Amino acid sequence: MGLDKNIPLGYMQRTTEYYLGLGYDNPYQWANFTDVPFVPPVKPLAKMRVAIVTTAAPYQPDRGDQGPGAAYNASAKFFSVYQLPIDPVPDLRISHIAIDRTHTTAEDSGTYLPLAALKRAEKSGIIGSIAPHIYGFPTNRSQRTNIDKDAPQLVRMLHADKVDAIIAVPNCPVCHQSVSIAARAAEEAGIASVIMGCALDIVEYVGVPRFYFSDFPLGNSCGRPHDPASQEATLKGALDLLIQADTPRTSWHSPLGWRGEKNWKEDYSNIAKLSAAEIAKRRADFDNAKEDVKASRQQSA
Repeated sequence: MGLDKNIPLGYMQRTTEYYLGLGYDNPYQWANFTDVPFVPPVKPLAKMRVAIVTTAAPYQPDRGDQGPGAAYNASAKFFSVYQLPIDPVPDLRISHIAIDRTHTTAEDSGTYLPLAALKRAEKSGIIGSIAPHIYGFPTNRSQRTNIDKDAPQLVRMLHADKVDAIIAVPNCPVCHQSVSIAARAAEEAGIASVIMGCALDIVEYVGVPRFYFSDFPLGNSCGRPHDPASQEATLKGALDLLIQADTPRTSWHSPLGWRGEKNWKEDYSNIAKLSAAEIAKRRADFDNAKEDVKASRQQSA
């Protein structure tokens, strides 16, 4: 029997089962906080300077395939907070993270980078302005590194650019935890935040001020591919939440439905659907990827 298409996928349980099935016996412990910082917007949306915080990585031509449909590419990871000008539009990719590669190709960057939709919102006067930079926040399994190193660096950049609010966009499961930590730090620094994402259980478990949830395969936090209307609607929902929420831990569910295959929740990292040979190959691939990450981290140090 397939999963109920109306119930959000539990990514914490699914990833735990997946890695146990690969032979790793140390299930990941997700971040969890009791208290959630929360600041109301200090000005009307039409006067706010809004920034995008993303886990997408700048394209590195010497690091292998990072194009649409590329396999997981650990070499393409980044390990420090970055900022890039919004003009010209930076070339950001999500080949380095565990998106849904069966049901997502990342061909349309509008599904994971809401810059085009945000520019239209700026032009129409919905927001005051877009911050001059996009800010990259690393997908880091080390919560302590995210909290002690990455979050303070991000906050300094946001303050330097006089940012009033951030839209944080994760892609993979751990990305959702990382940007949740980033959003919490922004709020503690007086900057309002809203997360647009697809892993409801992770974000709510961490504890954030505002979350706009789309029940789509990972990699589509900003709307359906090749569907600008859905991307604009998703952004509008997130911006409405940004100004209307009056308490922390406020989650809104997008009314939009996925238009691809209906069994995507059953397929994602489902160890029960893999043969012994497939499991062995994925274990080997993951071990190799860990070595690639280690090498990339050393090169970036």
